[in-house]
Amino acid sequence: MAQKGVQLDRETFSCSICLDLLKDPVAIPCGHSYCMNCIKGFWDERDEKEMYSCPECRQSFTPRPVLLKNTMLAALVEELKKTGLQAAPADHCYAGAEDVACDVCTGRKLKAHKSCLVCLISYCEKHLQPHYDVAKLKKHKLVEPSKKLRENVCSRHDEVMKIFCRTDQRCICYLCLMDKHKGHDTVSAAAERTERQKKLEGSRQTIQQRIQDREKDVKLLQQQVEAIDHAANKAVEDSEKIFTELIRLLEKRSSDVKQQVRSQQKSEVSRVRELQEELEQEITELKREDAELKKLSHTEDLNQFLHNYPSLSPLSQSASSIHIRTLSCFEDVTAAVSEVRDKLQDVLREKRTNVSLTGTEVDVLLPQPEPKTRAGFLKYSREITLDPNTAYTLLLLSEGNRKATYMGRQQSYSSHPDRFTNIYQVLSRESLTGCCYWEVERRGGVNVAVTYKNIRRKEGSIECVFGQNDKSWALDCINNKYTFWYNKVQTRLSGPESSRVGVYLDHSAGILSFYSVSETMTLLHRVQTTFTQPLYAGLWVYGYEASAELCKLK
Repeated sequence: MAQKGVQLDRETFSCSICLDLLKDPVAIPCGHSYCMNCIKGFWDERDEKEMYSCPECRQSFTPRPVLLKNTMLAALVEELKKTGLQAAPADHCYAGAEDVACDVCTGRKLKAHKSCLVCLISYCEKHLQPHYDVAKLKKHKLVEPSKKLRENVCSRHDEVMKIFCRTDQRCICYLCLMDKHKGHDTVSAAAERTERQKKLEGSRQTIQQRIQDREKDVKLLQQQVEAIDHAANKAVEDSEKIFTELIRLLEKRSSDVKQQVRSQQKSEVSRVRELQEELEQEITELKREDAELKKLSHTEDLNQFLHNYPSLSPLSQSASSIHIRTLSCFEDVTAAVSEVRDKLQDVLREKRTNVSLTGTEVDVLLPQPEPKTRAGFLKYSREITLDPNTAYTLLLLSEGNRKATYMGRQQSYSSHPDRFTNIYQVLSRESLTGCCYWEVERRGGVNVAVTYKNIRRKEGSIECVFGQNDKSWALDCINNKYTFWYNKVQTRLSGPESSRVGVYLDHSAGILSFYSVSETMTLLHRVQTTFTQPLYAGLWVYGYEASAELCKLK
């Protein structure tokens, strides 16, 4: 295959899992190709009961597909290696819609490296070389690539404007000087630039001094924040110790009172038991005497009756009546403890205002009822932007960093530890707490998610993907079908087709809801859990020119 016929970059024949050239390439049923070992390892991580899916488009397959080496693709990769695949210009070297193109290139134009203010032409590195080698061209003024070179040419005379008219405050050519601007206050554009440059430097010095002053103020405020945090933390720590001591004291006093009551209980019960036993013995004796008298009363023999009667012992004197004590001793204990409680409550009420930082009681935060209409949701709308430091390098951020588009070529992002290195994902700049609502306008394959900030970024495993761990919750919107993912568990959902998804979060109540938004709002899925950290909005975008935009709702 000749390189002139088709120019392809390394990424075209790279595995999206290992990001290297394909080794033993295999094509799975959805049409995407991977290294055989990479896709095997990816599927081996999943539970046997789960369906197997494509890491790129997430199409699911049941049962697990049988993998066979694609011999034609393997041969093509090897042949392209020999014929200079990697020598072809990378996609990012060609000029895009936002780039300045080389005016000399024919066919597909490369990005311009410099623009010449004399030639009024922009050059790529190859076509710029004569300006470094030819003596006359070395004198030309080279600047950073500019699309506005024609603005340096007079529209009337088609001459370069090298003169500045101070009367009309505009650049002119030498023919204008002899025509419409005759007699005006004019100088060379270079002289005017030098003068204004001095003024600009003065303004910059003023601004820089103001920046330094404001940075000092910010530092002082930061020190104040740290002092407030330290004082508040110490107050909380000291108050917890005091309350712990108070609780320990109350627990000890409670134990003492309990012991005293039980001791008094034992003493009183013992006394009552003794009296009870005495009375039971007296009853037994009286019953015995009553039986003897009954027997004698039934004796018919007069002599026997009269003979035995004197032998009966006289009836013992009846004991005095029993006096029941009141249980006021126990009631007194309850009253004393109640008095202590009331005094403690009075003290706490009296000191509450002094303890409060605001002078008012703290309101209990109750969960807000979830709105029923879109107008109700919009009351909680949040303006969210995407963080360029987290965006995967094939995603283009636009619309004030609210929109992410899959471009298929590397973007010029700087290296950053927060960046997703091999997953088509990006996080919001703002953290999300309390009650908030936002909407996502999507095109193509999009995953709408919320996640903790400490989700993995650089590993090539499935743990980096939204919904494939216990740190993120994700709604897949692919081919007008919805699937919810959390911790590698998927839930298939049904709902009306819509290009817009609404997300409602009540962080303190642990509620996360996804809605299909059209003329009406349809609930797709609701999560009830406990969020332990602030959350961030996340977007996963894949597919040619697929995009997801955080909508402006206010």
